Amino acid sequence: MASFSDALPMKDASPIKIVALISGNGSNLQAIIDAIAERGLNAKICAVISNIEQAYGLQRASKAGIPAVWIDHKKYSNREQFDQALIEAIDPYQPDLIVLAGFMRILTEPFVCHYQGRLINIHPSLLPRFRGLNTHQRVIEEGDSEHGASIHFVTPDLDGGPVIVQARISVEANDSAETLAQKVQQQEHKIYPQVVEWFCDNRIRLNQNKVYLDGNELHDRGYSPPI
Repeated sequence: MASFSDALPMKDASPIKIVALISGNGSNLQAIIDAIAERGLNAKICAVISNIEQAYGLQRASKAGIPAVWIDHKKYSNREQFDQALIEAIDPYQPDLIVLAGFMRILTEPFVCHYQGRLINIHPSLLPRFRGLNTHQRVIEEGDSEHGASIHFVTPDLDGGPVIVQARISVEANDSAETLAQKVQQQEHKIYPQVVEWFCDNRIRLNQNKVYLDGNELHDRGYSPPI
């Protein structure tokens, strides 16, 4: 099994091309931008696309010299039409990887299938626990002692794609939804750049709905680094 330590980028390969989709603050986007700049990840973010005009992540993209694109989902009468417009905006960049970094849209099956094997998402829970929204409050209400974040390949099943990696935190008696959100986000900023690096180095792949890291099949909950 591969370690969670940083791997050296493949200097003889062209950078993988990434398109990131966001709807809000874009802190995970920033973590990836910083990792590319500071750790030499062999990747290039070709565009950041948001369905929200005021999403702060678009400002993060512009500041980093990355094309920032707004596509207003309200202009489309249904999800299928919006997703087709999204495909038409993404495909000219010929991305190797599509990163969902707080993109608050349920994607249609044609969109997901179009990018099968190169579409990943981060979710603030230990999937399959707490799919959907309000995960931190639900953890407290259920009395769970453990919480975290999952990065997974996207499938038509909402938050149900095979997990690549999970980061775990302990839930303390005095935790609130807000403190859990902060602690989970700290872990997200570590694991998302790491997964992107694995893609850069061609270490990870999806085959028949199973995840392989360095040729080794990961179990149902992916790889879990030490807290």
